[in-house]
Amino acid sequence: MARKTAEGEPIIIKKYANRRLYNTDTSSYITLDDLAKMVRENIDFNVLDAKSGDDITHTILTQIIVEEESHGSQMLPVSFLRDLIGMYGNSMQAMMPSYLEASMANLRKNREQIQSAFTKGMEANPLAAMAEANFKMMQNAAEAFIPATRKADPAAKAGQDDDLAEMRAQMAAMQKKLDEMSK
Repeated sequence: MARKTAEGEPIIIKKYANRRLYNTDTSSYITLDDLAKMVRENIDFNVLDAKSGDDITHTILTQIIVEEESHGSQMLPVSFLRDLIGMYGNSMQAMMPSYLEASMANLRKNREQIQSAFTKGMEANPLAAMAEANFKMMQNAAEAFIPATRKADPAAKAGQDDDLAEMRAQMAAMQKKLDEMSK
């Protein structure tokens, strides 16, 4: 469904006295689970009290965390929760929001770096290259030994010979890398 709000503008969610949440963008009632999904999809929204117009986004997000924690998928250790509660009314309370935001930003940055390194590591993995070469070799073997898969075109035959030579060179290079790794 197309968004009714301007792109970049947060979606307005209204919370009614009967505790129902109304998405003004889709003109439908939603649940806390729907809001949690919107958070995971990086969809920006503000929750307003339908009667007073007060912004209650903070309260609703906190409620989502409580719901998630109570359903067995606990992420926040008890010691962390105790420390957090202990900070209320403490002289450190004013510093906590900016500290927690900075910590979360660093966590996201580290997660992205780890994912990037993992992806690059998989691309450079000699075993992945060997698997790809084996697949090509099996394809060529099928074309060579199964008449229905042979190409009658002489140009295609020359291309197969080039492919086979290239695969042999790749296999030799992989064997050399494996030999070097085992030293």
